[in-house]
Amino acid sequence: MFHRFFSVLVNLILLFSISGCSSLTSYYGQQLTPQIDQMTFMAGYKPQANLPFVGVYIAKEKGFFAARNLDVIVEHSPGSGQHLQLVSLGKVQVTTQDAAVLLRRISDPGLPLVSIGLIGQTGQQAFAALKESGFKSPIDWENHSVGYKGTPPPDLFALIKSAGADLNKIELVNVGFDPRILTEGKIDVYPVYKSNEPFMLEKWGYEFDLWDAADYGVPSLGLTYVTSQETLATQSDVLKRFLAASLEGILYAEKNRDEAIDIVLKYAGPETDREHMRFMLDSELKDLRSPVTDENTIGWHDLDKWQALVDMLVEFDAMKPIDISKSYTNELLPKP
Repeated sequence: MFHRFFSVLVNLILLFSISGCSSLTSYYGQQLTPQIDQMTFMAGYKPQANLPFVGVYIAKEKGFFAARNLDVIVEHSPGSGQHLQLVSLGKVQVTTQDAAVLLRRISDPGLPLVSIGLIGQTGQQAFAALKESGFKSPIDWENHSVGYKGTPPPDLFALIKSAGADLNKIELVNVGFDPRILTEGKIDVYPVYKSNEPFMLEKWGYEFDLWDAADYGVPSLGLTYVTSQETLATQSDVLKRFLAASLEGILYAEKNRDEAIDIVLKYAGPETDREHMRFMLDSELKDLRSPVTDENTIGWHDLDKWQALVDMLVEFDAMKPIDISKSYTNELLPKP
């Protein structure tokens, strides 16, 4: 009797020591399935090849989420910042946002948001001028027109100051989202997203120069994965698994770019310009790594860089000072 009991006990111990299986067979032949956690990811813009989006698309399509017992619903922001509000309210677990915009929203209106992964180690924006303009540096922008979209960004002021140009001699003009205003000579310098409008200018056959504020020592950070303080406190394990799978997706895209674009087109639709999406992916992969990530891991936040960005935004009246330690965390990232 004791021998039989001991044999059953040993078999049960061996059974439950098995790890990494999607389902387990009990001693009595029943299937024991681990709990699948469901969550929602809302990309901060329409479907396209922004690198944080790509990481999620691939993680879902290649089974990286499923391998971590996650069922991730993928949605896209309807616009006007609703994605940040939905995350703040806990209706969405993770979204994406530019680091500078995130910091400004934490400052005002005080959204309880936190970055869990910095995917763009350098900012998304730059300023373009046609080569025929002959501009060599922002100093040459004096007595010419420089565009901005909506509100003059702080990095534009910081770039002008760092380059030694006189802001009072530059005409700032609110422009739209069509770079033809540059090619038609209606503006001398046009603000671009590095992974977007340069592709259009190249496709149209124009030669141009780009000025990136980061090249002039201006603090600049890119897209982040964002959650709320409450979700971080109550669902940290889910977020950790989400982040690990998404970063695996990004690394997969880095090595399998054609396949990554195939997956992007499943979300963006067959009418999407494949070459444009490839340009976007290649551009954003250039900003994935930095000396900081080389020492740690991709997605890493550096305190000094985040503080420098806050200081720059405060200097140009874009936000009020905040406690930077609460705006990001490295705790969910894979250990370096």
